[in-house]
Amino acid sequence: MELLINKYINITIKYRQNSLLLSAMSSKREQLIETAIELFARNGFHATGVDTILAHAGVAKKTLYTHFRTKEELILAALRQHDGQFRNHFMKSVDAIADTPREKLLAIFDVTKSWFSQNNFYGCMFINAIGEYSEKDTAIREVCKEYKRLMRNYMKDLAEQAGINNAEELANELSLLLEGSIVTAQVSEQTEQAADTAKRVAKTLIEDALKS
Repeated sequence: MELLINKYINITIKYRQNSLLLSAMSSKREQLIETAIELFARNGFHATGVDTILAHAGVAKKTLYTHFRTKEELILAALRQHDGQFRNHFMKSVDAIADTPREKLLAIFDVTKSWFSQNNFYGCMFINAIGEYSEKDTAIREVCKEYKRLMRNYMKDLAEQAGINNAEELANELSLLLEGSIVTAQVSEQTEQAADTAKRVAKTLIEDALKS
């Protein structure tokens, strides 16, 4: 009986040790991704070297290559994580200031204005990524395209809920308007004007779509 108890205790200890190890590894991976997101957004992808990421994250190079075989794999992980985080925060922010689908379509540009005014606004990470990795049919491009597709679908769903007949057309128009305002705000640094102009045009597009 004592041998069985000791065996059970040893198994339990090893299980806990393995769990702690996996948790630590997961924590290091998250640390690498979050650091990469911040540096990629601020400095760009090519300009941000692996050594810079390691120095800011406080992680050894061996740990990096345990999780990511290449820098491109880290970029992909950073883009995917930023996608989920940004869209979730964006949609929650829209929900917090608007009630009806019609109001939410317009509130998209209020949330955009708030985003533009932040000190860490460096434009859209996905637009920036395509600018640096312009080759077709790459994994990076596909992740960027998926993000844009999901944002457009979000607007399409709101348009459908608002009773707009040609919801897809409006979603395409609002998506194009949103993308243009992001680039304008980033390049011109006239963030407030870019957001206000986009909202004004969006209001006209939404009203026209509701009439048709």
